Amino acid sequence: MKTLKLTTVVMLLIIATSPLFGQDAKTEKEAVLTVMKSYKDALQNLTTDGTFELFTEDSEVFESGGVEGTYSHYIEHHLGPELGHFEKFEFSDYEIDVKVDVPYAFTTETYIYTIVLNPDDKGNSRAIKKKGVATSILKKIDGKWKIIKTHSSSRNTK
Repeated sequence: MKTLKLTTVVMLLIIATSPLFGQDAKTEKEAVLTVMKSYKDALQNLTTDGTFELFTEDSEVFESGGVEGTYSHYIEHHLGPELGHFEKFEFSDYEIDVKVDVPYAFTTETYIYTIVLNPDDKGNSRAIKKKGVATSILKKIDGKWKIIKTHSSSRNTK
């Protein structure tokens, strides 16, 4: 009986630490990275097309000390109108850390973003450059990773 218990424990350890198990973790991390990249790429392309499916309907967005509401509300009342005033929105020095604990994933992004505003009536453009950080919580729902909470903040670059 002791041998059976020991064999069972050893087998469970082998399965839990096998490359196949590691592959699943790697696959989940890549899926989360894909969601976050899709969102970042959309912003850089000055669009929200395809981003609503990245968020849950009851998602929560927080930005620089403000509660923005759901992602839909954030787009309708904040980011959406802002994108229309941007000539360029670009991320640089971008890094992301992902921790997966299914059914949740946690991300931390650090970056510098540069926004170039559309020219004014005199043809002058203005650039805004800030250092930013964002944390997001994603949940795997029906086999897809969705952002349920995101919080971003920024400060002037030095």
